[in-house]
Amino acid sequence: MKPVLFAILTSMAWGIGGYFEKKGLHMGNLSPQMGITIRTAVALVVLSFVSFPQWKTVAEASPRALLYMVIGGGVVAGSVGMLCFYAAIKGAPLTRVMPIAFTSPLWGALLGVMLGGEPLTLKLVLGTLMTIGGIILLTIG
Repeated sequence: MKPVLFAILTSMAWGIGGYFEKKGLHMGNLSPQMGITIRTAVALVVLSFVSFPQWKTVAEASPRALLYMVIGGGVVAGSVGMLCFYAAIKGAPLTRVMPIAFTSPLWGALLGVMLGGEPLTLKLVLGTLMTIGGIILLTIG
């Protein structure tokens, strides 16, 4: 049950955070780049404090594992993804941006099946199609 609860809390935090980020960008007339820089700086301070007891595990991780974290988390998701997200929320309503931006489960499922050896099931296909249908319903017109 804990993973599901954390997933729900994640969704809530990202949705609520997106609202405040959009407000901050517009109220401060900030660029998406400045917004993500502020967000990342604050997150770095908070996460450095919270993760302090685990810092020793970085030395134990393989270079390949660290490379995956740097490329996937730092470059792709943390930089490119967030810069695109901030540009989107700066220029469009949250009701259009959020359903599209948070299709990450679809991409994760696709990569899990294609690269991770996870099974392609009827349930996964139907759930994916329903999710895409919901996104279309939320974002058109």
